[in-house]
Amino acid sequence: MKLENPRNVPEKLLLGPGPTPVESRVLRALSEPTLGHLDKDFVAIMDETRDLLRYVFQTKNELTVAMSGTGSAGMETACVNMIERGDKVIICTHGVFGTRMVDVAERCGAEVVTVSAPMGKPIDPEDVARAIKDNPDAKVVGIVHAETSTGVLQPLDDIAKAAHDAGMFVLVDAVTSLGGMEVPVDRLGLDMVYSGTQKCLACPPGLAPVTVNPRAVEHIKNRQQKVQSWYLDLTMIMRYWGQERFYHHTAPINMIYGLNEALRIIAEEGLENRWRRHRRNAEALWDGLEALGVKLLVDKEYRLPSLTSIVVPEGVDEAAVRKDLMSQYSVEIGSGLGELKGKILRVGLMGSGSNKENVVFFLAAFGTVLRKQGFGADIGGALEAVEKKLS
Repeated sequence: MKLENPRNVPEKLLLGPGPTPVESRVLRALSEPTLGHLDKDFVAIMDETRDLLRYVFQTKNELTVAMSGTGSAGMETACVNMIERGDKVIICTHGVFGTRMVDVAERCGAEVVTVSAPMGKPIDPEDVARAIKDNPDAKVVGIVHAETSTGVLQPLDDIAKAAHDAGMFVLVDAVTSLGGMEVPVDRLGLDMVYSGTQKCLACPPGLAPVTVNPRAVEHIKNRQQKVQSWYLDLTMIMRYWGQERFYHHTAPINMIYGLNEALRIIAEEGLENRWRRHRRNAEALWDGLEALGVKLLVDKEYRLPSLTSIVVPEGVDEAAVRKDLMSQYSVEIGSGLGELKGKILRVGLMGSGSNKENVVFFLAAFGTVLRKQGFGADIGGALEAVEKKLS
C-alpha cells in the first residue's frame, strides 16, 4: 500500500464545546515510553493520578478513578453500577445530556421518572422535591451539573439535600464543570460524579474520571444482580486501581500519562485560581458579546463559566458563521443540539483556552463574520468591554 501524502494535522483554535486546547506539556507526556499496565513505575503514576483526581473533585473518596473511555463512558459507568433492572430512578432533563442519561438508565432496565425544564433554563428544585415525594421508592436522582448542550449551570444544593433526606443516591454529570468551577462532591455528599478529560481538564478525550462515595460503594457491592457491563464494572475496576492491582483490562497507559500531567498543571495553578480565571474570562466574553449586539441564551445567574450559548441573530446563517470562522480564522465553535439546532452557537472557554487573548480574537473574528452577513456588530464596543473587564 502506497501512502502518497504524509499526515499533516493543522493547528486550529478549539473554542467549541470540546475537545479543548491541550498544552504542549500534556502532549509531550502522551509521547513518553509506554510501560506495562502492572509495571511498578506505571502503578506509581496511577497512584499519583488518583490523588490528583481527588484534589480536583474535592473529595476524600477512596474510589476515585479514571475509566477507560470518554465522558459518555462515565455516564454509562454511573448508570450500570448504580442501577439494577427494575429500579425506579428520577432523572432531570434540561438539555441533550440529561435526555441521554434517561436513555442509558432505560437501557439498564430502570423505570425512569423525568423532571424537565426548557432548554436554556435550570431544573426547579421544587419540581424535583415533588417527584421525590410522589416516588418515595426511587433509588437514584440523576442530574447534569453543567449542561453542555445549553450552557446552563445547575445549582445542586437543594436537589442533593432533598434526595438525601429521602434516602436516595445522587448521581451527577460534571463533564463540563470539573476543573473549571467548584464541583461540590464532599460538601454536598454527592454519591457518584463523573466527568471527561476533554473539557476543563484540558486533556485529549479518552478517559472519564469518576468518584464514588463509601455509601454508594456499599450499594454497588451489595447489588442483587451483576453489573450489566463487564468492562465498566466498578467491583472489579476498584481492585485494579486499589492496592490489590487485580488485572481487569489493559489500561490506556499513555492517556493516563496525559491526564496526570494535565492534573499537575491544575494543581500548580491552584483550584480556586483556576475557577476565578474561568469565571473572569467568561464574564469578559459575555460583556463583549452583549456589546457586539447579540443575545445570550442563558440568564447570567445560571451561565456556565466554561461554555456560552449565543442566540443566532435573525437573518444570520449559523452554519455559514461556523464555516467562515474555520476557513478564515481556523477557529472552531459549536452548533446547537436537539431543539436548539440552528438556533444557537456554543463557545467554550476551557482549560488553557480560557484566556484574554482568545476572548479578544474570537470577538473580533466573530464580529467580522457577522458583518459579512449584514449584521451590524459593534466590534470596537465589544473589545472595549473586554478591556474594561480584564484591565
